[in-house]
Amino acid sequence: MNPPSDSPESSFADLGIRPELLATLTALGYEEPTPIQSAAIPMLIEGKDLLGQAATGTGKTASFALPILEKLTGGDRGKAPTSLVLVPTRELAIQVSQAFHEYGREVGTRLVAIYGGAPARQQIDALRRGVDVVVATPGRALDLCSRGSLVLDSIRTLVLDEADEMLEMGFIEDIESIIALTPKSRQTVLFSATMPKRIDKLAERHLRDPQRISIKSREPSADEIPRVRQIAYVVTRQNKAAALGRLLDAEDPTAAIVFCRTRGGVDDLTDILTARGYQAEALHGGLTQDQRTRVLGRLRSGATELLVATDVAARGLDIDVLSHVVNFDLPMSPESYVHRIGRVGRAGREGVALSLVEPRERRMLASIEKLVGGRIRVEQVPTITDVRQVRQQRTRDAVMTLIDEPDAQARMDANREIVDEMLISSDPYSLALAAFTLAHEELQGSAVDEAEHDLSAKMAPASTSGSKTSSKGNSKFSSKTGSKSSTTSSTKKREAPAGPMTRIFIALGRKAGVTPGDLVGAITGEAGLKGRDIGSISVHEMFSIAEVPSEKARKVIKSLQHTKIRGRKVNARFERD
Repeated sequence: MNPPSDSPESSFADLGIRPELLATLTALGYEEPTPIQSAAIPMLIEGKDLLGQAATGTGKTASFALPILEKLTGGDRGKAPTSLVLVPTRELAIQVSQAFHEYGREVGTRLVAIYGGAPARQQIDALRRGVDVVVATPGRALDLCSRGSLVLDSIRTLVLDEADEMLEMGFIEDIESIIALTPKSRQTVLFSATMPKRIDKLAERHLRDPQRISIKSREPSADEIPRVRQIAYVVTRQNKAAALGRLLDAEDPTAAIVFCRTRGGVDDLTDILTARGYQAEALHGGLTQDQRTRVLGRLRSGATELLVATDVAARGLDIDVLSHVVNFDLPMSPESYVHRIGRVGRAGREGVALSLVEPRERRMLASIEKLVGGRIRVEQVPTITDVRQVRQQRTRDAVMTLIDEPDAQARMDANREIVDEMLISSDPYSLALAAFTLAHEELQGSAVDEAEHDLSAKMAPASTSGSKTSSKGNSKFSSKTGSKSSTTSSTKKREAPAGPMTRIFIALGRKAGVTPGDLVGAITGEAGLKGRDIGSISVHEMFSIAEVPSEKARKVIKSLQHTKIRGRKVNARFERD
């Protein structure tokens, strides 16, 4: 049996799920099942063995978690686990156990996650108290079985998730040993992104007349993948809201959609953004059509600048004023990512897609990169200093544009008399500083008062399990995404020069096509320095920072004011703290 991947849309209620679970899914904001869920859930509820091929992010976890929860009965369920889910890494064990906890809150699920790198005593104590579902890495599971703490005699459902990765990591013997400890009458479910011969052989040995499902990712055409600037920021969940605020301040979008996975997440984030002074509104399936229409109307008119939405907003939405898409939560599938970022960069317009990636979401980011056919640059969240300087630069640009604009002379002449009067009694520099401050606060708001601290996190290693690791996978990922070497900017490292150094601010960045090499060339060519005299150079989106010898800093700044980089005039000054 091979259900098609493009089966008709259905609802979770159509899949035979009990009311308590449906209520939980609705509260979490899940509106319709993915193809793998539509195909797998009815089969697993019937008790059939299943061999499924599906990539990361297609919704596999819910496709086996919901049938397991569906079969949990009320009352005393005993202490021995009835379901075992084997996964290759501790990160995936945590992720899957969190999903079980969310889905099963209304049915009183007793759950324990078992993996290496955590105290075994706590896991053993949880098993002694009694559990329904165990999510485990093979190494730690086998260890606790040998101690007699994990007893598998009552297992009714065994799930092997990411089976190809477990085999690649050398867990085949552990898996075989664990399977031998479970009853032969169990239901066995095997999911794998690929189907090498070893997976087929494993399935032949341990699955009984399995149903086969293959949900393959549809490769989008070149026209379907929008040409937008795509950047990822690795951030822990607790720092996401603060990181989002900094990115919005630094990017200053004309209008943006911020995507969350669930309705609850949308409502919570909308409240947070509104409390911080942003014009944000929610859009999700819990709103009526009239409410959605009014929200979109306010976004188009400029009355709202941020739309916080579930993926319901990614379908067929075309708003000319949109400049940015932000993935506050990564989507459940790479295909959904393509739909999301397709809201910007339409009809030849420039667009920006920013993603806040949790450290454990390495695999999803890699799957997205594979689908879009390119590397997504990983950068650090802007610092408060970065944000402040970008905002000051925007005010400067607005002032200089007014000065250079031919039609603006008449507007300025209307104020000439009062300015002449003020110049008689005030210092010109103080007057200009006060005027700039008022203009800056009017254009950019009040100063950023958030405490300065680094919000970026490190990406989780490619493979971490109870007893085995795979440095090969980690190396491959780091090479692809640049997660080991990426900083807030494109940074050119060189041997540190001798003597004190001073940082100078240059009001040109990546958006102007500037590279570290351009800046080295300009500084050495105009100020007479040699390349070895220059310290670190970092190129940010809207500006750059260069370290030069303190005794030469004024000369460098003065020299750069009379040159052009990439055809653009250079504005340079000392960096302000």
